[in-house]
Amino acid sequence: MRPSITAKTIFGPIQRIRVWYALLLLLNAVFIVRLFYLQIIRHDHYQSAALSGQLKEYEIPPERGIIEAHNGETVVPIVLNETKFTLFADPVYVKDAGKAADKIARAIGGSAKEYEDKINASDTRYVVLSKKLDKAQSEKIKELDLKGIGTRGVPYRTYPQGSLASQLLGFVNDEGIGKYGLEEALNSELKGRPGQLKAITDAKGVPLAANRDNIITEAKAGERLTLTIDVGMQQQLEDILKTGLDRAKSDSGSTLILEAKTGAVKAMANYPTYNPGEFYKVEDGSVFNNAAVSAPLEVGSVMKPLTAAAALDLGAITKNTSYQDPGFFKIGDAKITNIEEVGGPGTKTVADILQQSLNTGATWMLMQMGGGEINEQARTRWHEYMTERYNFGATTGIEQGYEAEGSVPHPTEGFGLNIQYANTAFGQGATQTPLQIAAALASVINGGTYYRPHLVEKTSSGGKQMVKQPEALHKNVIKPQTSQDVRSLMEYAFSKNYRGYGMTNLRPEFSIGGKTGTAQIPKPGGGYYTDRYNGMFLGYIGGNEPQYVIVVRINEPKIGGYAGSKAAAPVFVDLANMLINNFGVTPKGQ
Repeated sequence: MRPSITAKTIFGPIQRIRVWYALLLLLNAVFIVRLFYLQIIRHDHYQSAALSGQLKEYEIPPERGIIEAHNGETVVPIVLNETKFTLFADPVYVKDAGKAADKIARAIGGSAKEYEDKINASDTRYVVLSKKLDKAQSEKIKELDLKGIGTRGVPYRTYPQGSLASQLLGFVNDEGIGKYGLEEALNSELKGRPGQLKAITDAKGVPLAANRDNIITEAKAGERLTLTIDVGMQQQLEDILKTGLDRAKSDSGSTLILEAKTGAVKAMANYPTYNPGEFYKVEDGSVFNNAAVSAPLEVGSVMKPLTAAAALDLGAITKNTSYQDPGFFKIGDAKITNIEEVGGPGTKTVADILQQSLNTGATWMLMQMGGGEINEQARTRWHEYMTERYNFGATTGIEQGYEAEGSVPHPTEGFGLNIQYANTAFGQGATQTPLQIAAALASVINGGTYYRPHLVEKTSSGGKQMVKQPEALHKNVIKPQTSQDVRSLMEYAFSKNYRGYGMTNLRPEFSIGGKTGTAQIPKPGGGYYTDRYNGMFLGYIGGNEPQYVIVVRINEPKIGGYAGSKAAAPVFVDLANMLINNFGVTPKGQ
């Protein structure tokens, strides 16, 4: 029987030593190769990984763009940035959250329990304990010398003019997001681009002071905006509006001044207002809205000059056309009438329609667009002027958050179209914002060019400036002769009626045209209130050519009489005189 063969038989003592030696050499070689890989080939990677335990990457908040406006011949800031401080904690380094929170509360105020809860509940390395600390509070935190607790500077908006132009400007919330007005509409341009900071921390976990080597990416400041508005004009407009509202016993209203030949808004205001630096104190959020661009209404008889412009431009009537006014029109089951003061049936002219504010006259002009009756042709023609030329039913594109489109009924779809369109001819049954109606009138009286309303005149970024040129959205809105005719009619209406408004200061060296509007307020379920009205005035002032368009809106005045003439018209006259006296309206012949 053959003996079994074992490893002991094959390998003697010498052979076994050699095998183990070879295995040790192989293992040693593996270690050497691995160390070479780690220390030489992957050196940079692992050095960075090791260092990352001592580094934190923070976002560097960018400076939000400054907003400035004209003040006569100079430019002044109306929105700036102010550095305040955010209090933060790194929970990894805070060994006794209760003790740290108590010291913080004693130093700067606030709730120790809330501080403690935030530290304990966090699952991140960066916990915000408080915002908007002033410099003195930040210094107190530093003096506490608490492990894992620090502050960092953050830019916040400040408004040196207080509540001036607040709804036009908007505000920036605590998350750094622009809300309402310019701040919302141009948030992406204003906010800039954040940078990244690689901050080396000390033993307490608090970042050391940043130096150039610690910046990974520079923050880029937001664009600087220069507005079209004039601070002095804006302030006076706001004062005149408030005085007019008090006089009319009204709680709210809006007004604006628009350059007729550029679309530049020179002043725009609403009441009630607020301080954007203290937006958090506002209880009624509706006050944030710029009602001049976001709150459409049925504008009433201020629409009549625009209806006349369409009929004149189509050749359906002339400036000197007369007609037999029946005193009322019956359209379907509805009856269109006039105010009692203009009397009953009789021969009337186009000038009478504006001067006496004849609803029947506006209806008659619409009829002429249809060859003598309200029909599909009349409706389609008038719809085309409202939407394609006057830009009703669409936003203007002004730099404002929450701009409204308003509404225009479709000319061929729906029920009761003829009475709907008769109503639109004198400003009921469709809605526009004060800005929309101002821009439309500007296009009619400036010779026929619709300029997009705008608030930004110039932007600056990175040392480069861009001047915003007037943007013509529509040319040939109406013919130049039609423009002349409408101006003549509006100036006639104003000159004949101003004393009826209690105005005794008509200035013959200037061209002033205007039209009142008293519009019933619609009920939510349909129909109109019989005792609630809004007052409007739409007009312009200039010399040889119109310079400024002015719109006034007074909501539900309680002064008695017609809301347009008693409440809104006096505000228009005050604004016109303000422009003549203080802002260089060019007289006729100059």
